[in-house]
Amino acid sequence: MGFQSKGCTLRGTGDKMTEIAVLVKRVPDTNAQILVSGDRVDLSAVKWVMSPYDEFALEAAMLHKEAKGGNVTAITLGNADCDKVLKDAKAVGVDRIIRVWDDSWSELDSNQAQSALANVIRDLGINIVYCGKSAADTGAGSTGPGVAERLGWASASNIIGLEFEDTGVEAMVPAATGNARTGVSLPAVISCDKGFCKPRKPNVKGIMMAKRAQVEVMSSDIPSSSVNIISHSPPPKKAPGQTFEGASEVPRVVAALRNDANVI
Repeated sequence: MGFQSKGCTLRGTGDKMTEIAVLVKRVPDTNAQILVSGDRVDLSAVKWVMSPYDEFALEAAMLHKEAKGGNVTAITLGNADCDKVLKDAKAVGVDRIIRVWDDSWSELDSNQAQSALANVIRDLGINIVYCGKSAADTGAGSTGPGVAERLGWASASNIIGLEFEDTGVEAMVPAATGNARTGVSLPAVISCDKGFCKPRKPNVKGIMMAKRAQVEVMSSDIPSSSVNIISHSPPPKKAPGQTFEGASEVPRVVAALRNDANVI
């Protein structure tokens, strides 16, 4: 299902333009080798990129603006190292880039991160938030629903299609019997899956403008941490594979598939 637009320009309240936000996160490249040094993950040598699902969320936000009008703000949470993903978002055309951080913070747990993001979104007067269905580093999938819960907003997760309406969006979401078409009124948080749109690439003009763009920094009140990380450890190594040669090994192969792999 592709993107479509219906009706006239979408407005928030009265004649006020819709304020659209997209949450983007800096994560290790999905092809990077993650190492554990001592009792902590060592990320000193990895390449950092925008989380892949966030690229689809960014495209959704831009298409929403093009279909219905409004302004798009890209928001990330983290220290100054995270400015790169905001500049990447600026290069494809977002109007404003904001980093949520306070130098007194260290590593935030999910409750703290979602609370900080929700507070800033509320303060900015945002009407609709797009984000990836999960981040490539944690894979938790809790940010979209968690932010919506704290704001008291509607939420649609893992969406695989969108239509833009005058009072909200119509989302296609996976269901037990196939896909369900769901109407979502504003304000809302929409968590995007991959494949339903093609993320755009920045042009030279966008890249040059992004280099000069100013990153706004906002702070927020956050609750006390409820998580204490004791240590990191790599997953156990996989057992070496087995080799079977000749027709005489067929019974052993069948037994292994049935008893060890549980595939027959």
